[in-house]
Amino acid sequence: MEIIKYNLDSLYSGFESEAFQNDLQKFAADLKLYDKYVTENCQSYEDFEQKLRKLLSFSEKLQLLVGRLFPFISLTRSADTTNEAANKYLAKIQMMLAEATLTLTKASKYIGKYEYLAELMDQPEFSDYQYYLSEIKKDTKHLLSDEQEAIISQMKQTGSTAWTHLQSLLTSKLEVEVKLKTETKRITVSEVGALLRNSDQEVRRAAFNGLLKAYEKIDDSVAMSLSSIKGEVNYVSKLRGYQSALEESLDVSRTKKETLNAMITAMYEYLPDFHKYLKRKAKLLGHKNGLPLYDLLAPLGKVKKTFTYEEAKAFIFKNYRSFSAKLAKLAQKAFDNNWIDLYPRKGKVGGAFCSNIGAIKESRVLTNFNGNLGDVVTLAHELGHAYHGECIFENNVLNQNYPMPLAETASTFCETIVMNAVIEASNDEEKLPLIENELQDHTAIICDILSRYIFEKTVFEKRLEHPLTSNDFQQIMREAVKEAYGDGLDHDYINPYAWLNKPHYYSAYLSFYNWPYAFGLLFAKGLYAQYLKDKDQFIANYDELLKATGKMCVEDVAKQANIDVTDVNFWRSSLDIIKQNIALFLKLTD
Repeated sequence: MEIIKYNLDSLYSGFESEAFQNDLQKFAADLKLYDKYVTENCQSYEDFEQKLRKLLSFSEKLQLLVGRLFPFISLTRSADTTNEAANKYLAKIQMMLAEATLTLTKASKYIGKYEYLAELMDQPEFSDYQYYLSEIKKDTKHLLSDEQEAIISQMKQTGSTAWTHLQSLLTSKLEVEVKLKTETKRITVSEVGALLRNSDQEVRRAAFNGLLKAYEKIDDSVAMSLSSIKGEVNYVSKLRGYQSALEESLDVSRTKKETLNAMITAMYEYLPDFHKYLKRKAKLLGHKNGLPLYDLLAPLGKVKKTFTYEEAKAFIFKNYRSFSAKLAKLAQKAFDNNWIDLYPRKGKVGGAFCSNIGAIKESRVLTNFNGNLGDVVTLAHELGHAYHGECIFENNVLNQNYPMPLAETASTFCETIVMNAVIEASNDEEKLPLIENELQDHTAIICDILSRYIFEKTVFEKRLEHPLTSNDFQQIMREAVKEAYGDGLDHDYINPYAWLNKPHYYSAYLSFYNWPYAFGLLFAKGLYAQYLKDKDQFIANYDELLKATGKMCVEDVAKQANIDVTDVNFWRSSLDIIKQNIALFLKLTD
């Protein structure tokens, strides 16, 4: 198999290259200059406008520098977690950023506490920084003393950050032994995904059992990582004046609690429809007590098409082009310029992601491609993130960060484009497996994401009382899965280790990175419905909406598309679209 890796030469040719070493030294020097300027000039508000210009200039320069250094290090490490140089420089730059925390805190407080900041933001000179400055002003009330912020940042390096690296290292190197009738395979965790989609039920069951056995080898160590990270987040959130980690995550996500509550309420209302789908699939596969988890991704129907990478590229390009020339051009650029690290291998992180690199206005995509339709959809999804990047790169570098819920908008929209095109072009024989494949994804995003939200919420609550063990996490996960999947799953075949290999749980900076996936799916469904009503008008506005994600809160971005995300009826209307596909699946399998 050809090794397809992303090319990072647009950033640096290597860690020992002159460009990398020079930028690393320049970043350190600029941080010192920034600290000197803040220390000497941010004591009074005399000539504040001039000082603000200087502070913004510093922020832009530092963001561009770290925006080259950090992606190069982290992307290198994601492709090979055993890379010693990547691990060394990751620790180094994280320490540099930690040491800069005191300066950053002083500057933010200085700006945020300026009495006339709101009036200043209305001036043409500062209008492009309006949202950035308003966020600084809002966040100021949650900042601790300068010394406390510096201590917390430093402690994270041997706390949550170190625990995160441990989980990543253990899971990426873990070997899974799959015992089949004719042979025993030893594969990575990422490669198990392909076997769980195999047409042979015995292979799927063997892969599932092998995965659980493998997780037993590292569950205590990873559980300690998770317990420690969640304990730290609880403590720091309280220090900052938040009632809970969930409240802080909503603040970071620029999302109102009313929006999350409306979406979760609608998701609970529609769970019985997803349970009907799961029970019907269980019946088709010969099960009586719901669907065992090892058959959750089992293929149905006679069409079991697989894709080579070349076929996947042609397939995505064709369907992207049906939406817009700009989207197709982005995909072509990614394919032609080696932006993608494709296949699973030992030492490479699992899952898939896209990294938008504003400093060079390019993106990089990592997947663990095995050739099934789901992998093609995943690739289309991640390239959707890259398209979001193309739009957001038009903003000032300080307006290129978008909140978690909106992070999944463009990606899920691209996913919808691809899957709808496939289903529309299929004949009756092909339609069933295609619809079922899409329902697999939607069930994962509604039922599985809900279970993950319930799990994390419970973990944070219980972690307030005492440290948690692997047994604790397993029990919490079982109950969360039962609540979300109901009688659609066979409760004797639940994966109690579903927390162990999901990197989103292991970030002290991104708590509750689960419900944003449901937001992304349902918000994109609502957008797609608008697209079908008036394609030309939608395409004309779509890029501007994506650009706005860097400069607005979630509710205001939604208003750009005349959507009220605090209204439960919007979420019901999006779920109704999925419910129609469930009804079609039930009809086709009646």
